[in-house]
Amino acid sequence: MDYINAFWVGGIICALVQILLDRTKLMPGRIMVLLVCTGAVLGAFQIYQPFQDFAGAGASVPLAGFGNLLWKGVKEAVDKEGFIGIFMGGFKASAVGISAALIFGYLASLIFSPKMKK
Repeated sequence: MDYINAFWVGGIICALVQILLDRTKLMPGRIMVLLVCTGAVLGAFQIYQPFQDFAGAGASVPLAGFGNLLWKGVKEAVDKEGFIGIFMGGFKASAVGISAALIFGYLASLIFSPKMKK
């Protein structure tokens, strides 16, 4: 059942984003920022974690899950370090994911030959 919940929740999130792309004049970058901020706000109101527990990877993999991860990192760092935790908590929480994206993106650019669009 975990796989089914992850599939349909992730699919709904992707479908909503596609509707935003098709029906509005929002650029993809702004929609991505909207997803990250939505995840952070829902995490702050303690709504996202129960949603993520239900949906699993369907909620943790999209960008809203990244926003929630940033929020949790900042909250833990502020509780532990005080005010300076605002600046370092998000980096500590997301370091592995960001590093993996950079490394695998670089490796993909070595394997495939990227070209600029004309």
